[in-house]
Amino acid sequence: MAKSKNTCDLKSCFLCTHCLKDWIPVIEAHRRNYVVKKGEAIFKEGDPVTGIYFVYEGKIKVHKKWDAEKELILRFARKGDIVGHLGLGDTGYYPVSATAIEAGVICYIGMDFLESTLSVNNNFVIKLMRFFANELQESEKRMRNLAHMPVKGRVAQALISLKSKFGVNAGGFIDIDLSRQDLAAFTGAAYESLFRTINDLVEEKIIEIAGKSILIKNESLLLKLTEEAGG
Repeated sequence: MAKSKNTCDLKSCFLCTHCLKDWIPVIEAHRRNYVVKKGEAIFKEGDPVTGIYFVYEGKIKVHKKWDAEKELILRFARKGDIVGHLGLGDTGYYPVSATAIEAGVICYIGMDFLESTLSVNNNFVIKLMRFFANELQESEKRMRNLAHMPVKGRVAQALISLKSKFGVNAGGFIDIDLSRQDLAAFTGAAYESLFRTINDLVEEKIIEIAGKSILIKNESLLLKLTEEAGG
C-alpha cells in the first residue's frame, strides 16, 4: 500500500468519534494513511498482527477461507468502519483477510498506540465492546442462516443487508458494485446456485440487474423470502 498524501479528517472513523477530544492530536501524530487500489489486500489471513485499520474512503470486504478453493465474506466495511480488530486475540495473527473492493483510503493505528488509547479512553473501550458483541450476534445469525436457510432466502437476506449498509444511489441501485463471485461468497452459495437464484429474482420482478448493480424492486417480497426460509 502507498502512503496517502491526503490525510483523514480525524472526525469520521470509529476511533476518532469515540475517543476523548484531547486525544485527537495524539492520534494525528501516530496515525498513518494509505491509499488502496481496487483488489488490493490490506492484510491476509495468517499475517502477523501489527495494528488495526479504519476506512476513510472506499469499501472493504472482510473474508475467510471456506476451503481450498472457496472463501466466505463475513462482512463489508465502509467509511468510518474498523477492520483488523479480530486480530486483537492472543494468537498474534489475523484470522481473516481484508481486501479493497474499490479504491479508497485507510487509516492505520499500530498495536502499541492502540493499547495506549484503550488505557485512557474509557468510552472508546465501551463502544468497542458493544461493537464486538453486535458483530458476534450477527456472525451467529449468519451461521444459522448458512446451516438452515436455503440459497434463495440467503440471497434475499444478503441484498437487504447490503441495502441497509450502503443505501442506494441516484438510480435506486444498491450503492455497491459486487461481482457475482463476491455475492456468492457473501451468501455462502456456489456460484452456479447464486446465478440461478439471481435470474429467478429478476424473472419474478423482485430485483433488477444492470451490470454489477442491483436494484430491489419489491423489498416486501424479499423480506417474505427470508421469513419463509427462517420459519
